[in-house]
Amino acid sequence: MRRNAWLLIIILIAVLLGANNTIYYLTTKNSLEDGLQHELDSVAKQIGISIESSRDGAEIYQAEIGRELRAASIATQYALDPDVENVSNDQLEELAKKLDLVDITLLKRTKDNIVLYKSSDPKELGYETDSWDPWYKAFNQLYDDKAVSIDWGQSLTNFWTGPFEFSTTETNNIHKWGYYYDGTTNYMTDPYISYESRQLDYDSATGVGKLIAKTLLANRWLKEITLINPSTFPDGTPQTITDNGEKLSHMTQNPVIAGAYTFKHKNDTANVKLANGTDGKVYQDTVVNGQHVIKLFIPIDVNTKVASMLDGGGEPIPRYVLSLVADYSMIQDTLDKQFFYIGLIIAGVTVLSLLILYWILTAYRRSQDKLARRAQETYLEEINGLFQSIRSQRHDFLNHVQTIHSLAELGKTEELKAYSAELTGEIHQMNDIISIGNPAFAALVRSKMLQAEMLKIRFATEFTDMNKLELGMKSLDMTRLLGNLIDNAFDEVMTYEESRRSVRLSASQKSGYFQFTISNTCTRAEELKDKPLFKAGYSSKAGGHSGLGLHIVKSIVDKYKGVISMAVDEPDTVTFIVKIPY
Repeated sequence: MRRNAWLLIIILIAVLLGANNTIYYLTTKNSLEDGLQHELDSVAKQIGISIESSRDGAEIYQAEIGRELRAASIATQYALDPDVENVSNDQLEELAKKLDLVDITLLKRTKDNIVLYKSSDPKELGYETDSWDPWYKAFNQLYDDKAVSIDWGQSLTNFWTGPFEFSTTETNNIHKWGYYYDGTTNYMTDPYISYESRQLDYDSATGVGKLIAKTLLANRWLKEITLINPSTFPDGTPQTITDNGEKLSHMTQNPVIAGAYTFKHKNDTANVKLANGTDGKVYQDTVVNGQHVIKLFIPIDVNTKVASMLDGGGEPIPRYVLSLVADYSMIQDTLDKQFFYIGLIIAGVTVLSLLILYWILTAYRRSQDKLARRAQETYLEEINGLFQSIRSQRHDFLNHVQTIHSLAELGKTEELKAYSAELTGEIHQMNDIISIGNPAFAALVRSKMLQAEMLKIRFATEFTDMNKLELGMKSLDMTRLLGNLIDNAFDEVMTYEESRRSVRLSASQKSGYFQFTISNTCTRAEELKDKPLFKAGYSSKAGGHSGLGLHIVKSIVDKYKGVISMAVDEPDTVTFIVKIPY
């Protein structure tokens, strides 16, 4: 039974510590994940602001390139004859080299189209532009109004330019074209430059790509940063077929505007759509490329419409989606370390707790053994005392008979009556004790009688029908209960003069229970009614009493599902009534 109790305690401690460790682990995990999300939010906002600033700078730089192309267009027009028929392709080639341009093309308006009529690049010649939307619209507006009103690109006086882009005539290289027409010629001037010769160096030094690279380098826990075009992301880069049958991809409509996109997940399209549509942040905790990551999708509004980011229909997009991929291993490493240290702490605390518990249980067992041994010794002493009293009476019986005989012969009737009455009372008292039927109870009563005699206390006892006493309580518990009650009564009456020291003990067998009643003199009985007499440590007596006597009595009564009550039925007398069922 003792082994089972120990095993149960160990299992209970292990379960409690395991539950505590699990709760701590999950709480720490959630806290770290929240922290990572907050850090992702903060970094995303900073990146968004920086990207917009960088992109605005790039747009301004492109605008300067546009002004450069306009100046080149004006210089070209002054160098050439106003009639396109009088301009040769060789002239355009020489002029392009002098102006540091890739090429120069002249566009002529026909009855139903606008064609590339003359060019320093022979591959440009002969192309019709009516399928170049929205370039064809811009060309017609320049011819008709000498100004372009479409809501993207750069419009200047007699001039319009679009973004850097691939073209129908050059599908492998990125160029920026400028278109100039002021009505003084019968052609539109189209000088253009390459991305590599102008914009590339700027973007490499201060562009979005450079910013992303620096951010990733400064934040090792970030695995990837991507700028996503929400309009074209689900379907990929739009493509058109040129007059030569080549596939033309439009740079301005790329699904990935900037950054890399290697951590691909099947839910990315839905998350981009959700973030773009709800103007809210979207998180996804997942495994990509064998790595545990957290992906964040956050929409970034574009302050002004730009030609470098278009939807599938060629219109500027109002916002793009910024995607950040964070390495979850940072959290996992922290959790593993904390879990390891917490495991060590818990193991140490568990061992220490078990040692303390073992010490407490050992000390408690020893105290219980000591208490039981003391009670057993008291019990044996009281039983021996009772037997000694009986043997003394039997031993002195002959002396008593001789004394009675001598008093009778001498005719001392009164002395004989007094002597026999005293002897009879002592015998009756001893017989009453013996008739209790429980040796421990009888021994206790006899011991307290002797104690009362020495303390000059009138100790009266009355026992009625105690034949079932052995069915009610263990002898040890009965001795502790009555012993504490009697001691409590003795302690109280010893505070009064000898004439008022009175204690009464009665025990009787009722229907279904035993009743024990202890009454003693107490001038402050009324004051005790509202006191917590049965509370551990409380004492109404002076002199450093422990206050445990009545608490022990109450605990024993509760153990046997009995009741104890205090009554003040007589003046200056307090009575404790105990009822124990059997």
